[in-house]
Amino acid sequence: MLSRYSSALLALFIFSGAVGAIELRGNMIQGSLIRGKTTPGNTVLFNGKEIDVAATGEFAFGFSRDDVLEHSLVEVEPSGKRNEHKLYISKREYNIQRIEGLPQKYVAPPPEVTARIRKDNQQVGQARQTNDKRLDFMQDFIWPAEGPISGVYGSQRVLNGEPRNPHYGVDVAAPTGTPVYAPADGIVTLFVPDMYYSGGTMIIDHGFGVSSTFLHLSKGLVEKGTQVKQGDLVAEIGATGRVTGAHLDWRINWFKVRLDPELLVPSRKQ
Repeated sequence: MLSRYSSALLALFIFSGAVGAIELRGNMIQGSLIRGKTTPGNTVLFNGKEIDVAATGEFAFGFSRDDVLEHSLVEVEPSGKRNEHKLYISKREYNIQRIEGLPQKYVAPPPEVTARIRKDNQQVGQARQTNDKRLDFMQDFIWPAEGPISGVYGSQRVLNGEPRNPHYGVDVAAPTGTPVYAPADGIVTLFVPDMYYSGGTMIIDHGFGVSSTFLHLSKGLVEKGTQVKQGDLVAEIGATGRVTGAHLDWRINWFKVRLDPELLVPSRKQ
């Protein structure tokens, strides 16, 4: 059976015949995390690749910043019957941000810090590959900090006149020491106080490859391995790493896929 869906709604239901329905929650646009539920016992394939499904039917996947606009989601029932759903997502336009006056060592880091940057990247990459079978990602997320938005997902930054990689988080501007709270339940899989680019860096795993990352922290208040509940105080905002002022850079990942945190929380003025 083939069904088609294209929408920017926050919730949708795709019926797959007599056995029940598949439910998807999320925005059908680039950068979105999609949370789903199928009939327990079914296998789910996203663009031809099997993804993990909980014993109770929950699963997650995401669309990257510049993802293609047509995707395939297939349910395979225990009998072998396949139910295919075509997903059509919307293309986004992104802002261009220019930042001047950044120390040149951060725009083009000196060769002697290459090993440090590589180690930082390896630690972050390893933490984001955590595939704990917890269902915290199904919660309605909350903002981790109070303050105005000073940077948005997907924006292209030009540092001292040189185009850089896109920004993959949402920035919340606030003074050093402002509390940072867990946006959903999870377990702390990383805290490093002094990464070269991101300064104080914390990752909280929410299960099935979904994780939150907090950058530029002045202080971490929980250790690696700590289980946290939504709203728990976990860190303080800072101005560490490559920054021009104190703020929280909050990121959401589905494994290596970088997603837009703003799509998970109530809208907030910039």
